[in-house]
Amino acid sequence: MVVRSRSRLRGPLGDDYLRLVRAHPLKAIRSDTELRAAHGVLDTLAAIDEERLTSGQADYLLALTDLVWAYEQQHHAVDLATGDRADGIDVLRVLLDENNLNASDLGRLLGKRQLGSAILRGKRQLSKAHVVRLADYFGVSTDILLRTKSRR
Repeated sequence: MVVRSRSRLRGPLGDDYLRLVRAHPLKAIRSDTELRAAHGVLDTLAAIDEERLTSGQADYLLALTDLVWAYEQQHHAVDLATGDRADGIDVLRVLLDENNLNASDLGRLLGKRQLGSAILRGKRQLSKAHVVRLADYFGVSTDILLRTKSRR
């Protein structure tokens, strides 16, 4: 068994990363309550300019984003084949999934990493420029990204 010295984890990566792990451990998300807590941590980290994130914060953010994405895909996935009309954000989630992209990747596509998570959770809306950029990137019509939920 290999034992790593705590001093080896010190420094920019170790201190920031370990502080985040102590506050919100990186583990599989098993409930919507845990998902909401994870979203809170993502919001806090997303508020930091990408250039100012330490390597530990960036690594933690990527890992937590993957855990959130996995839970949402398993428990909140949208089936576009159903009779319910999917809205543009639902379609965007499917496009991201099909292209192995996450919320941080979406933010980078839109020019500001913090936007990805906020848009997918409905805290920010896609602008017309975002819709055009995403339609071009994914090779789809802007119409499907502009859909709104049908009302019954």
